[in-house]
Amino acid sequence: MKVKIKYFASVREALGVDEENVDTRATTVGALRDELIARGGGHAQALARNRDGKTRAVRAALDQRMSAEDAALHEGCEVAFFPPVTGG
Repeated sequence: MKVKIKYFASVREALGVDEENVDTRATTVGALRDELIARGGGHAQALARNRDGKTRAVRAALDQRMSAEDAALHEGCEVAFFPPVTGG
């Protein structure tokens, strides 16, 4: 399915891009994050999980609403990744 991904604040800075459109097999926000981490490089650093498997301080929103990692993706949805506190 096609998904639009937006990156904000330090996540955007680490990746050098503010948004991208991707084709994904992921069905949840967490699975999408895992796909992006698997790319390696900046994605792996910016979205990495702690060694104990817990999520790093990165929040996600699905269609402009805060979401849990088990939130279901749908065709054409928008997912945003950002740190817990962002500046204006």
